[in-house]
Amino acid sequence: MMSDSKTTKDHETIKNWVEERDGKPALVKGTGDNAKGSGLLRINFPGGAEESLENISWEKFFSIFDENNLEFLYQEETKDGDESRFFKFVNK
Repeated sequence: MMSDSKTTKDHETIKNWVEERDGKPALVKGTGDNAKGSGLLRINFPGGAEESLENISWEKFFSIFDENNLEFLYQEETKDGDESRFFKFVNK
């Protein structure tokens, strides 16, 4: 099986990929500027670094995502064919 990575800016594609893996949109605690509504974006997966993340709405997530002109780099499957949680936010 191939483990090719893809990139997208499509909100629905990102949301579906995250929710299929039980993830939630999040910010790293302490990185946001409430006046600007920004911060370091992450995906909060069960069993991950949940204590250091603050869940946020999809609306806020995509606002920060778009303002920073990011793309979502992700992988559907691992090289072994298992569901992958690999992702990364990259500058366009």
